[in-house]
Amino acid sequence: MRYQFTWKDVPNNEIPADSQANLEATIRRAVEVGINHIETARGYGTSEMQLGRVLPQFPREKLIVQTKISPKADAKEFRETFEQSLQNLQLDYVDLLGLHGINHPESFDDSIRPGGCLEVAQQLQAEGKVRFIGFSTHGSTDMIVQTINTNLFDYVNLHWYYINQWNWAAIEAAKRQDMGVFIISPSNKGGLLYEPPEKLVNLCAPLSPMVFNDLFCLSHQEVHTLSLGAAKPEDFDEHLKTLELVDRASEILPPILARLESEAIATLGEDWVKSWETNLPTFNQTPGEVNIRVILWLRNLAIAYDLVEYAKMRYNLLGNGGHWFPGNKADRLDELDLRQCLARNPHADKIPQVLAQAHQMLAGEAVQRLSKT
Repeated sequence: MRYQFTWKDVPNNEIPADSQANLEATIRRAVEVGINHIETARGYGTSEMQLGRVLPQFPREKLIVQTKISPKADAKEFRETFEQSLQNLQLDYVDLLGLHGINHPESFDDSIRPGGCLEVAQQLQAEGKVRFIGFSTHGSTDMIVQTINTNLFDYVNLHWYYINQWNWAAIEAAKRQDMGVFIISPSNKGGLLYEPPEKLVNLCAPLSPMVFNDLFCLSHQEVHTLSLGAAKPEDFDEHLKTLELVDRASEILPPILARLESEAIATLGEDWVKSWETNLPTFNQTPGEVNIRVILWLRNLAIAYDLVEYAKMRYNLLGNGGHWFPGNKADRLDELDLRQCLARNPHADKIPQVLAQAHQMLAGEAVQRLSKT
């Protein structure tokens, strides 16, 4: 999604030649170095249409093509949207179809209920238009595990990387169901690692933060695929350095992991690092739906690793991210009484003050999700 022309659908003839040339060069470079899994979505603007100009030029059996369609209340609309995707891609079938964004009970129900979108996906599979069916999610770990445990899906796209390991229980659940595990956006949502702060560069040495994060993910055998989010052909170069290190991950990673943990403790305090998450309420258990866990996490990253720009980007999505990034900022603390919802956390007395500090540090312009820009 980082290489398409625009997040909006536009006629084919409005796509500039240089945008298309860059996308095609990026795909050709990917295939040249052995990366044959091309992932897109109907929600990614012109991405599918632009891919449709280049994918048919490759032997079809050499590619793994994945698109994603958001669940709809009307399953017929889901099918129509998929048919549009297939037309855009100029392919007879996709290898992987993801139900895009099973993030909350409503999208789960639209997918799983009798006559829902999963049934349509299964019909498309029977017709030979889809080979395997999975789902993507930005939902809570409990929501992801619930969906995995239906045993109705072949794979899952989810978030998990060094700075955010909350979904490990979901990865373990996927392993039990013999599902593929595809990590969403480890270089972008995993810390804007293509523009890392100097402090993080030093902490991850001798690896770059991007290679460290790739290696961290791939050192866990339960993880199968990382999305690389290339915006141009040379964006693969840094990632490819990871491959020769995979067999030595158990030797390379421990000193870096120890440095990162030591720095977090040095800057935030050991007691805080080891217990800040204890018994925190979810955003929907919190007055004003303040997403306390996410806000404290972002503040920790900003202080420990200088991931300030990343933290600002994510913080200012709160209140605008819908079910993709739910909950609100800490901008109305004066109006809210958080004592009861924080009562079981060992830092209950100081968390309101820490939230206020986080808001002061990270607040800026409200940010829209990319697909809304």
